[in-house]
Amino acid sequence: MNNRMQARLFLFVALIVATLTSCEKAVFDGDEQSSTGQQDANVVLRLSVFDMETFGETSSTRAYSDISELATRLNLVVLKNGEKVKTVSQKQGDSSFGTVALSLAEGTYQVVAIAHNCDGTATITSADKITFPNNIVTDTFYYYGDLTVGSTAVSQNLTMRRAVAMFRLILTDDLPASVRKLKFYYTGGSSTFSALSGYGCVNSRQTVNITVSDGQKVFEVYTFPHDEQGELKMTITALDAQDNAVGERVFESVPVARNYITRYTGSLLGGGTNAPESSGIRFSVDGDWSGENADVF
Repeated sequence: MNNRMQARLFLFVALIVATLTSCEKAVFDGDEQSSTGQQDANVVLRLSVFDMETFGETSSTRAYSDISELATRLNLVVLKNGEKVKTVSQKQGDSSFGTVALSLAEGTYQVVAIAHNCDGTATITSADKITFPNNIVTDTFYYYGDLTVGSTAVSQNLTMRRAVAMFRLILTDDLPASVRKLKFYYTGGSSTFSALSGYGCVNSRQTVNITVSDGQKVFEVYTFPHDEQGELKMTITALDAQDNAVGERVFESVPVARNYITRYTGSLLGGGTNAPESSGIRFSVDGDWSGENADVF
């Protein structure tokens, strides 16, 4: 084989090797990973969602759901002595959504995981301060706990719990044709979450604008309560296409509790400005949530 043929053969082999190398799946082992694809992982964490027992069932009843059934985003950090060691971001549709593989040295770590439905990534500054894009709170679940890594591989199932309370507005009549959005402005809750306490950690002024679809009667917003139970002041403003106020309704002392739905049913722009007396509140079952505070206005 002459020198020219040898040079051509060498170039051909080099091109094949380069092509195969460029097609390999990336192995994540840095500060940020988006999937489980670490071939040298010695820690595998599988996250599921814990749904509290509902009324009418025995107290021993528990339900565990696949994370993809209730959330579209998963953010997880591994901490050691308060410092971030690993950061993971996943979204629904990823082949590994809900399963995280990591390569960690021996030691004791803390794991903070947040599953949510925001249009973006939750920012886990620390276990005690977790914020969300545009301070919008969606249905959210969390996990916080220690992780011990030894000389053998670790495989753990981590169970997440719901962190939020929901306010659900159910209209009994049609909104005026000019109404294009409902603005929910509420205080008493939090848009920042602490995985250490399991509650909201900031006194927030929350604003959520919801575009009104034709015939829409149900609207839902969320908050992180500061304690197991709390109260919101809820102001709902109907806006036209130019964001001018068409009408407004104020609800004082709205009861909220973690993993509960507070439901208000009535005519939004008719009648007075305050919710009924608390004696009118009753409990009923609502899906996988613990229960529902129902009121008519």
